Amino acid sequence: MQKNIMLFMVFLLSVSAFSQEDLEEVKVTKKQKGLKKSYTLTANTTVITSKELLKAACCNLAESFETNPSIDVNFSDALTGTKQIKMLGLTSPYLMITEENIPSVRGASQAYGLSFTPGTWIESVQITKGAGSVINGYESISGQINTELLKPLSDIPFFLNAYGSTDARFELNTHFNKKISDKWATSLFVHGNTRVAKNDMNDDGFLDNPLGKQINVLNRYQYYNPESGLVSFINFRYMNDKKQTGEVDFDKDRDRGTTNHWGSEINTERFDVSTKIGYVFKDMPYQSIGFQNAFNSHKQDSYFGLNQYDIKQNSFYSNLIFNSIISNTMHKFTTGLNFTYDEYQEFVNVNDYSRIDNSVGAFFEYTYDNTDNFSLILGGRVDNHNRLGLFVTPRLHMRYNPWKDGVIRFSAGRGKRSANIFAENQQLFASSRTFSILDNSGKIYGLNAEIAWNYGVSFSQKFKLFNKNAEAGFDIYRTDFQNQAVVDLMQSPQEVLFYNLKGNSFANSLQVEFNYELIHNLNLRTAYKYYDIQTDYLRGTFQRPLQAKHRFLGNLEYETPVNDDKQWKFDYTFNWSGKQQLPYTASNPAADQFSDFSPAYAVMNAQITRVFSSVFEVYIGGENIGNYKQEKAILGADNPFGPNFDASIAYAPIFGQMYYAGLRFKIK
Repeated sequence: MQKNIMLFMVFLLSVSAFSQEDLEEVKVTKKQKGLKKSYTLTANTTVITSKELLKAACCNLAESFETNPSIDVNFSDALTGTKQIKMLGLTSPYLMITEENIPSVRGASQAYGLSFTPGTWIESVQITKGAGSVINGYESISGQINTELLKPLSDIPFFLNAYGSTDARFELNTHFNKKISDKWATSLFVHGNTRVAKNDMNDDGFLDNPLGKQINVLNRYQYYNPESGLVSFINFRYMNDKKQTGEVDFDKDRDRGTTNHWGSEINTERFDVSTKIGYVFKDMPYQSIGFQNAFNSHKQDSYFGLNQYDIKQNSFYSNLIFNSIISNTMHKFTTGLNFTYDEYQEFVNVNDYSRIDNSVGAFFEYTYDNTDNFSLILGGRVDNHNRLGLFVTPRLHMRYNPWKDGVIRFSAGRGKRSANIFAENQQLFASSRTFSILDNSGKIYGLNAEIAWNYGVSFSQKFKLFNKNAEAGFDIYRTDFQNQAVVDLMQSPQEVLFYNLKGNSFANSLQVEFNYELIHNLNLRTAYKYYDIQTDYLRGTFQRPLQAKHRFLGNLEYETPVNDDKQWKFDYTFNWSGKQQLPYTASNPAADQFSDFSPAYAVMNAQITRVFSSVFEVYIGGENIGNYKQEKAILGADNPFGPNFDASIAYAPIFGQMYYAGLRFKIK
């Protein structure tokens, strides 16, 4: 009994959001699949396992979604090589991104934070569409991405991953794990990467990828005591990341602050400490209490040509959670309190935008599950924020199984957030645009808080087709903004305007999926996505720039049978993106203009893995095998300090074909 209680608690603290509902997800998804969908979980959630992460030899979290139909991956600009993710057609600031259910990528880390979590550290990723749980906060609008790291008590003693690519990027990951006693275990993760060569595949005089190096160290401890009912995690992390990009001939020691050559450096240093402690009441495995705390210091010093951008954020987060039942286990509830504190020191050229944000909130979430065909989660929270005021956040999720292997889900909820307009739009510093904030009555850069409602319905069905396993489904979501911090690139190519929404802004999303086992061990995954995302700008109503209306994903994976621990694995991914609305450039000279819409394009990735034994394997792969490159990546590249320079309009890959190889070694 005690062992079962402790297993329950480990799941509670490290996999779930301290919600009884999420624990059921873990129990259901214990099959060896790359992507796991539950037919009994109330929320529309997909779990990416470590097996799926290995398919693309992902180097960091931002590169972990290339084979996932729920997430769109795009380059944020033509210089930094940074990948930006979108869900339901909305960029990552509208997603709540957490690490073991503690908010992680937010504020100062929005632009590059996804690249600060190495892929080998990840145990799984949970992706929830629509408004998330009130337990995790009020900011989620289009969804939530939660990353679970490898656990010291279950990790192997040693792991090594080495990686190198034709774009001169090299990585090394080492994991060391040790059980200190029967109750304590510790892990030390060390990650390093560097890019050492200059690449200019399109001959525009600018680097396609930044030169850079990163060192990233995580030391975590796990305590497990089945006698007392206690379990806890303690994490310490340090990360230092340096990037240099710009013109090929730029020398940072010689040319910084001059107009000799255009260049940029982005130097980030980050320190994190987090703790979790939980207790399960003896003889009552349905009742528990958990306490999460996290502190991080994030400092970025950067310049983009003559634009200077520096930001430092010190944050503290605390969350107290209590789980129990009402009468019986069909009626469960989660309640608690949380507190957040953010100190920003932010400087844009000579302007000081420093501020302090803090909030305290209380939440209550009720779950009904008849253990058969219907479940419901109804949650609400009340928060008092020094800038956003006192407000209520309601959320609702429902699931109904009308017949065998079929599930219908519905969700609705409200989200509210402060838009960090400079941190979230750093790619615009790599241009000659002037930054103008048109409103001054709000409390965040003169703007009001962003508020949006999200509604969605989904359906999934498993079935047999020609005696092979198949799955089909669809989901439809709509996001309505009551207010939005509009980033207007449609007025003039020489400026970017920030202002409160003056009219309507909405995002409609439709996704249709079909998955099929073509033959034994050969699986096909397909998804079509349609987006209708419109905003009222000062010049009129336009589709959201740099967002394709139509997208298609196809993925084929094949594995040979395991023979004496030896195996071949093959993976192929096809991503097609339709035309995209581009920012307004018609007033520029003809040579520095884009058309109103980009062309459609396709990108193909592939990987082959040879498993030699249970402890050693090698892999080779390629990205953008078709060698598609954006025809004109940078406007005004021949005069980067002139009025038409803009490196922020990236709708397709800048770098052409890229091939890589690596190895993995384990000591079990």
